Amino acid sequence: MPLQLLQFKPGVVKDITEYSAGKNGPFWVDSNLIRFQNGYPSKIGGWEKDTINALDSAGSITSNATSVQGIARKMFFWRSITDGEDRIAVGTHNHLYIVENNALYDITPLRDSTNAATTTTEALDDSETAIDLLSVSGFKTAGVIIIGSEIITYTGISSLTLTGCTRGTNSTSAAAHDSGAAVTQVLIAPIATADESTVITVTDSGHGAVVGDFVVFSGAAATGGVSAENLNRKAGYQIVTIPNVNTYTITSPTEATSTVSAGGGNTVVINYLIGNAAGLGYQSATPALGWGAGGWGESTWGTPRALSEADISLDNSSWDLDLWGEDLIATVRGQAMYYWDTSSGNTTRASLISEESGATNVPAQVRITTVSFPDRHFIAAGSTSYSSPTFDPMLVRWSTQEDFTKWGPTALNTAGDQRLQIGTKVVTMVSSREETIISTDEAIYGMTFVGPPFIFSFRLLATNSGAAGINTMINIDGNVFWMGRTNFFTYDGVVKEIPCSVQYFVFDRLQRDFIDKTIVAHNKKFKEVTWFYVSDDNSAGTLNPEPDSYVTFNYLENAWSIGTMDRTTWLDSFGFRKVPFAFDSDGYLYNQETGTSADGSAMSAYVESSPREITQDGENLYMVDKIVPDVTMTSDTSLYVDLNTRKYPNAPEVTKGPFTITSSTEKVSTRARGRQIAMKFYSTGTTDDWSMGTFRFNAKLDSLR
Repeated sequence: MPLQLLQFKPGVVKDITEYSAGKNGPFWVDSNLIRFQNGYPSKIGGWEKDTINALDSAGSITSNATSVQGIARKMFFWRSITDGEDRIAVGTHNHLYIVENNALYDITPLRDSTNAATTTTEALDDSETAIDLLSVSGFKTAGVIIIGSEIITYTGISSLTLTGCTRGTNSTSAAAHDSGAAVTQVLIAPIATADESTVITVTDSGHGAVVGDFVVFSGAAATGGVSAENLNRKAGYQIVTIPNVNTYTITSPTEATSTVSAGGGNTVVINYLIGNAAGLGYQSATPALGWGAGGWGESTWGTPRALSEADISLDNSSWDLDLWGEDLIATVRGQAMYYWDTSSGNTTRASLISEESGATNVPAQVRITTVSFPDRHFIAAGSTSYSSPTFDPMLVRWSTQEDFTKWGPTALNTAGDQRLQIGTKVVTMVSSREETIISTDEAIYGMTFVGPPFIFSFRLLATNSGAAGINTMINIDGNVFWMGRTNFFTYDGVVKEIPCSVQYFVFDRLQRDFIDKTIVAHNKKFKEVTWFYVSDDNSAGTLNPEPDSYVTFNYLENAWSIGTMDRTTWLDSFGFRKVPFAFDSDGYLYNQETGTSADGSAMSAYVESSPREITQDGENLYMVDKIVPDVTMTSDTSLYVDLNTRKYPNAPEVTKGPFTITSSTEKVSTRARGRQIAMKFYSTGTTDDWSMGTFRFNAKLDSLR
């Protein structure tokens, strides 16, 4: 018998039997870290950890590589017009960062701070016990201030006046101060240590924090053997316990060498980052129990309900990031919108849009946002009403044109709102070709600018097609792709289901409790859109698993592939980033399609074919005695092949191999007997780089049936 072609159609097929895949294709039936190019499989590029430099307590860049705090859920890349710098905004489940010149800056908004600052409005002599201020915003009802070098305690606030002032405390001298003198609130000796312990107790009256919130200290002096650099580190600390409303504990990176009951010095400043109360800190969706959750009379009176009985789920914490001009708008899903001015510098934190000058009727809660193109309205989907504090997860609101701070509709602006009808909540949305595509959990809407008096028109595009999660929809050159709850969709003017040869495989192994963690990724170089999801193979169990598997659709080849990879957010190449980049669940940033290894470790790349009958009738047994490879590979690549044969579709599989193929291999001699032949090609090294072509094999008649 002459040499036969061993040629398979591009893409992986998992939703029919392997024998059927061989008869109807033949197809490939399994893969990992493989893509299809020009109809043939090849190993994907590797990835390398990017070096993000931390900041020390003084704000200087160190040479130490670091990871972000929390699980990175969202990234946004842009180049500033003002200074020409490339920046990446990174939103994790508990922080918001800017990465610039590979330095990491924490811009997480503040919930509260002990360093409220203002100025005096009158000259003070050295005995004045009532101090008039320009503002008392952020000042505690009782506390400590510093004016110049003088430390002053006060017991109350009346209008704009601090009352009950005691002058020249803590070994400072009472002094006269000019009108307009700077006034800063501080804490005195709030830090306590215990000898040979890493537990630090902090005292701050009425701190309002909860376990899991983050705090950042500045101005603290070394205490109990814990250095000032450690206390004032830019990364801050996560609160571990809360003994009472006035104290909490954190964990020091080093043990104290002595017990100190009141340390830290006289000018300690504590910044409290937004946390649980602002919608941050939830790594996974949380079952809602307690008063108001679920139906009246459920379960048994006087006994706690089990988590399995919860019928309401609170979303995991996630950000939505967008750009207004060259400035960042960051929204905590289901909560407030924040603004970060690029020109203010990387050491400035984001602040509430509602606190911007001239802001009116800004939604207090928003699920997701975007900027419409080309009309430039800021759109908030799932929002509180402008006329009441009621949150409506199906209400779409938009600001007036060219102003993201004005949300109250008037006869002189273009602000407005529209409630969607089909679904229970808005899930996600993207801008595409002068149309904004909005997904509820049940339907897809198109939102188009039409101008006054209606401003926007809304079209129902499809039902039973809602996106699976906040980060599962993407616009690619005017075509929108997304993952639904049981299938995949695209929109190019018409909503269509994408035929998927691995659909049942993916959705059967996907952990539905964590489907909202699924993220979509684009690799424009290879025309691939990929969804990373939490599979039931995730070793983290059911508490807080993160995406560990992927499914890729090559929209040029119309081919699907599958595999495993840990990625929680992804951006395609852009600006100075010449390759895609992504975060893993450990908070490290990786440059994708770089090198041939998994950050120095081996990549377990493979592709496995369906069985194909050696002859069309499949009647006789044959002996396969030779394989002729056709593969492009580097000189330091070793490609292995297993030859699998069967006598019948349900008969045991017999494996011969592995056989090694290198760049100099002309043929591989084998002795494999059967009616059907299948092959698995794989590599396991750190330097492997290969692309397959059309293999051939030789078979000799072995016997009749």
